[in-house]
Amino acid sequence: MHRDRVVRNRVVRNRVVRVGADRRLRGPYTAGGALLHTLVPEALDAAPELVAEHDIEIRAVAPDLRDRVRARRRPIAAHRPRAERILVPAPRRTLRLANGIAEFVRDLLARTGPLAVELLDHAEADPADRELVAVLRRRVPPELLTIDTLRRAGARAASALTPREHDLRADELIAQGLIGPRLGAVPWHRERGTDPRRAAEAYRFATEWCLEQGCHHSVAELGLRGLSLADPDAAPETWWGLVHDTAIALGALGREDEAERVLMEARGRTTSPLWHSTIAYTLAMHATRHHDPARRDLDAALGWVNTGIALCGLLPEPGERAVKLGFDLNGRALIETRRGRPDEALRFVQDAIDLAERDLPDDAQLVHKMVLRANKAQLYDLLGRTADALAEWDAVIAADPEYPDYYIDRGNLLYKLGRVADAVADYETAIETGLPFPEPYFNRAQARFAAGDLTGALADLDHALELDPGFAEARPNRAGILVALDRYDEARAACDEGLAGTPDDPYLRCALGQVEAAAGRHLKAREAFDRALAQDASMATAWACRGVLSFETGDPAAAVRDLSRALELTDEAAAETPALLFNRAMALRAVGREDEARADLERAGKLAPGDAEIQRGLAE
Repeated sequence: MHRDRVVRNRVVRNRVVRVGADRRLRGPYTAGGALLHTLVPEALDAAPELVAEHDIEIRAVAPDLRDRVRARRRPIAAHRPRAERILVPAPRRTLRLANGIAEFVRDLLARTGPLAVELLDHAEADPADRELVAVLRRRVPPELLTIDTLRRAGARAASALTPREHDLRADELIAQGLIGPRLGAVPWHRERGTDPRRAAEAYRFATEWCLEQGCHHSVAELGLRGLSLADPDAAPETWWGLVHDTAIALGALGREDEAERVLMEARGRTTSPLWHSTIAYTLAMHATRHHDPARRDLDAALGWVNTGIALCGLLPEPGERAVKLGFDLNGRALIETRRGRPDEALRFVQDAIDLAERDLPDDAQLVHKMVLRANKAQLYDLLGRTADALAEWDAVIAADPEYPDYYIDRGNLLYKLGRVADAVADYETAIETGLPFPEPYFNRAQARFAAGDLTGALADLDHALELDPGFAEARPNRAGILVALDRYDEARAACDEGLAGTPDDPYLRCALGQVEAAAGRHLKAREAFDRALAQDASMATAWACRGVLSFETGDPAAAVRDLSRALELTDEAAAETPALLFNRAMALRAVGREDEARADLERAGKLAPGDAEIQRGLAE
């Protein structure tokens, strides 16, 4: 089908494709999958490199294209049995998938011509599909893609099939060998069929697949329906799988109360020590990470995780015990970290590592082992053992070079150590190996800013916000760079936009203070810095900015106090340290403390030997 429309004073003949979005057909990406089934065959002919570039997202959104789209990027988990894939994607993974698909569609249509999509049943779409549609509309230019939401002429008729006919229809769909229908239509028909056991199994297949893709809304809906049909006595494995998947998804969505109802009911329906230990661990994590900080309870978490540890310690098979007990010990480590006891946390992680090394074959449970070593690296860093932390990150990345998040963590450590170029290399590897997400661009922006590349830093922050307009961390940094570029009106607009959504954000308040200071509105600048520090007294940047403001307004003694506090909060190897030392030296000189000023300048000169301003200060 084609239709004409005018774009930029020329007539364009659009291709038109109509897709349904009802999640009861093919699951969370019913519409997205249908769109890709139209575009990917075309791309394989016209631009196969685009398909290869976006292999992960295409295979996730359109799983029935997997035989045509080779997996190019495969972290360790992709090579392991399903039981070993213990990493549960965060809810934001669907946004990463959506951004990847949007970039694929944009780049393909720029070569092959515009497309109009007529979308049916949008109201029945899964949240993942609705998110994808929103990202496509936001990121693909309208001259390339339009998406019109259509209403059906009449209401869809209720199913007239008999239960036996529902069984037959489900059998027919399964015989096709496709994944999509098994995420939507098959469980829908099975639920209306004659056998609740088979219906529960169909829902279990769907929740397991959707959980791996991070489609938590879908898992929560399908899991709750499946649990209403599952029998823990007749089919305990199916029932437990639904309990586990549903509770994990509900917790990830911030619906902890519903998750806990599922888990508490499950406690009354099983005597399995293994499953009781998993319930205890999950409840411990809810108490530790609850989306509402006021409801976090580390004492309760400690009680639950100790219950899990006690139960897992009784498991008779060494390999199973090493994994399950190690998992719970790792959870205990998180709780100890939150309690401010990183040394204890490290001890528990090491105990889990020792179990794995002693009782598991070298080639078994590789994902579990990598998670433990990554957590050990984080704890080393927290304890100031940066050399040990870096060695752990090197080992983790060598073992799993296709997992992007580890590059972010190592890059952050390298940046802290002053190895900015190496940090940038890690951030760029994360960009290459993973789905599109804002963190590597945000972090690279910080490195570029430290290196004096303000234009590059601004471009990275703009892209981070394009990927996720809700990525609040980027807004104050972006405003600060606009100030540094003397683009004050844009900086103020950026601050106002951010503060409209998060009025107590200390970083935005600090950026606003920089705008006001640059404009000569010193009282308003001080008020902004004061408000930032009232919200976060550990914010080194706000102390530093207020110190500079005090110096420039004739109060060098106050400047010394604020800059000293900023230095206390800043790592010696941080890129900002030489500038802080130089500024404090100037303030110390102004109050007649020349020996201390020179000590600061000498220290700054060692950290930044090529800085001409520091050298001039030493020469005076």
